[in-house]
Amino acid sequence: MLLLPEEEKKLILTVIERAKKRYRFQVINFCIMNNHLHLLIKPGDNESLSRIMQWILSVFAMTWNRKHNLRGHVWGERFYSRIIEGIADFLRVFIYIDDNPVNAQLVDFSWEWKFGGLWHHKHSIKTITDPPDVLVIQYCPEHGQA
Repeated sequence: MLLLPEEEKKLILTVIERAKKRYRFQVINFCIMNNHLHLLIKPGDNESLSRIMQWILSVFAMTWNRKHNLRGHVWGERFYSRIIEGIADFLRVFIYIDDNPVNAQLVDFSWEWKFGGLWHHKHSIKTITDPPDVLVIQYCPEHGQA
């Protein structure tokens, strides 16, 4: 599955935006890479992460298949998830997501990647990410500078 063209990345952003209207959850950070994506999500009370992700991935797949006149699976495997264990783990995952495009040598600085939470926070784009909380701003101040 490739998300290389910008329009494919914009498509997944649109699907996530639609999911936020359908389910209660926060996108704390995200990064859409050329062949995968990272989402740091906090489901709302009585919401199922599995149900949210199933909806996002299946709606994207159906839309992508229709657009490309294809059928079948788009994603290689089920999404991977785990519970964040404490503040140190949260910050490690949060920063890992920011640094993904830099580590992949797609940009020189995390804030340059248009398809990530840092770009959205810096440009006050509120359709995907929720405003950064005090902890994020304290340890990752670039997310609080719009």
